[in-house]
Amino acid sequence: MWCRPLRSPLLLKNNLSSLPASLPLPSRERVGERDQPEAQQGVRVSKLMAERGLCSRREADVYIERGQVFVDGERVTQLGSRVTPDALITLADAACLQQARQVTILLHKPIGYVSGQAEDGHVPAVTLISGQSQQSRDTVRRFHSSHLQGLAPAGRLDIDSTGLLVLTQDGRIARQLIGENSTVEKEYLVRVEGNLEERGLILLNHGLSLDGKSLRPAKVEWANPEQLRFILKEGKKRQIRRMCEQVGLHVTGLKRVRIGRVRLGDLPQGQWRYLRTGEDFQ
Repeated sequence: MWCRPLRSPLLLKNNLSSLPASLPLPSRERVGERDQPEAQQGVRVSKLMAERGLCSRREADVYIERGQVFVDGERVTQLGSRVTPDALITLADAACLQQARQVTILLHKPIGYVSGQAEDGHVPAVTLISGQSQQSRDTVRRFHSSHLQGLAPAGRLDIDSTGLLVLTQDGRIARQLIGENSTVEKEYLVRVEGNLEERGLILLNHGLSLDGKSLRPAKVEWANPEQLRFILKEGKKRQIRRMCEQVGLHVTGLKRVRIGRVRLGDLPQGQWRYLRTGEDFQ
């Protein structure tokens, strides 16, 4: 799916609005030229590839250096090459095969593990990934040590929180979940103490600010008499706990149960599984 040629009329419309009306369409020989003013050179190939979901910008640079990227059928090997916004970009079979081998892992993170790099003596969640901790009925593929190479969390889950944590080798997945313009929902069950008045519930849904910036609208409701359900499309550091503090609540437990269309389900705490074929976050 990711390696098919992509043309985006909406992308073309949005990008052309910011370019001079007289911008000429570059011929194949102009791909990668640097002797023209930047505004007349078009858009970086790596940026277009990331915007279209072909890969991350970092991965795009690697593919370009390897000669695995084609623009309108012509191989591009120079980093920083620029093309028109409607250019046809494809990946070589070798790059597609490499992408197919990349893994995405769903972990039920326990309390006491940090999402990313080790900090303050706490153990990173990736250390839980092994053949012994793979969910017994996960038959997508067998664990291999190579699946740990470049495996990184796509989003954070605080050390004192539990639930679904995504770790991936795939830059496309990471951008989808934590990219600047990501709209993927994250759902949490939050156990709280304190009294929540109607005005406070309204503010939790929309009207609070953190670090001097207004928060995006959220969906917050009672899941049961002791737990609130939060559905967010952003993930500021300790966001839910800080939101609750602003309306007089104290969080005593927080569990992420869904990211996009992927649910934690009955995955046991401390165990993990691979993202299945056909399973997607959006």
